[in-house]
Amino acid sequence: MAVSKKEVGECPVDAMMRVMDGRWKGTILWRLQDGPRRTSELKRSIPGITERMLIRHLQELVADGIVKRDDKKTIPPCVYYSLSPYGRTLGPVVQMMCDWGRSHLKRLSAKR
Repeated sequence: MAVSKKEVGECPVDAMMRVMDGRWKGTILWRLQDGPRRTSELKRSIPGITERMLIRHLQELVADGIVKRDDKKTIPPCVYYSLSPYGRTLGPVVQMMCDWGRSHLKRLSAKR
């Protein structure tokens, strides 16, 4: 019988991957390491992401407690997203993933 990706299992790697699951979540976390950003700033900094997908991933990251949403309650709307203190604990993980990704890209280009 298939197991849903959303079910909580005993494997810590699976628990981490459930939070990071999503095409753009790693990039969003990487961009937020420099400080709070408005939705439009994030969208401009991530070529290829749609606004719908950005909002969806941000909502999931907020629900997981990784990202904070700060609505300034102004007109026009002004919403900032930033890493929560808990989200900042992912900093070393994201950095290691980035370092590994760079090495992997070099390896792939050397094979060509």
